Amino acid sequence: MKTIKIAPSILSADFAKMGEEVKSLEKSGADLIHCDVMDGVFVNNITFGIKMVEDLRKCTTLPLDCHLMIVHPEKYVEAFAKAGADIITVHYEACQENLKEVLLQIKKAGVKCGAVINPDTPVEKIKEAILLCNMVLVMSVYPGFGGQKFIPTALDKLREIRAIIDASGQDIDLQVDGGVTLENVTEIKEAGANVIVAGNTVFKAENRAEIIAKLKGR
Repeated sequence: MKTIKIAPSILSADFAKMGEEVKSLEKSGADLIHCDVMDGVFVNNITFGIKMVEDLRKCTTLPLDCHLMIVHPEKYVEAFAKAGADIITVHYEACQENLKEVLLQIKKAGVKCGAVINPDTPVEKIKEAILLCNMVLVMSVYPGFGGQKFIPTALDKLREIRAIIDASGQDIDLQVDGGVTLENVTEIKEAGANVIVAGNTVFKAENRAEIIAKLKGR
């Protein structure tokens, strides 16, 4: 089993204190910082963009995991890479048949790449692109807003993708995003996820270090 990594989503952070929030996560044992970039078009919410990533890069040495929930992500790959993203993940639903090309574009920009699928999208849609990825992200809620409940069908997708990754022998992370709690995280990890995005579970905790340790299974 791959090492479990926790990627707190700063969608749940206090945007007025973002630098402090990220430093707190770093001290609390987070492994990545998950940056939910939303444009109000691909999803019905607007969060932040390139400037936020650029400023966060000055605050932490942790990898910045930039999840682009935007239309035409190919237009912004180079800008996010230049701003300091370490990983850029893009949605099949935004890229469609161009997914492989966008993944290769991200790699060419010098950062790790990942493909994302929404709850209604079958694994089959990204099957041919999985081995191009450094990470695959399964959405376990409908993207756009934090605080939603975990959708159980995500577990089947995690198992299916984990089987493909393991059969390939490649070192590819499998990430899950949405509705992760202390109550369901064990089942999620058993299904094959090794990178856990957690928003409210971490940010609402009085002791973030304790929660992150528990999510890892320590």
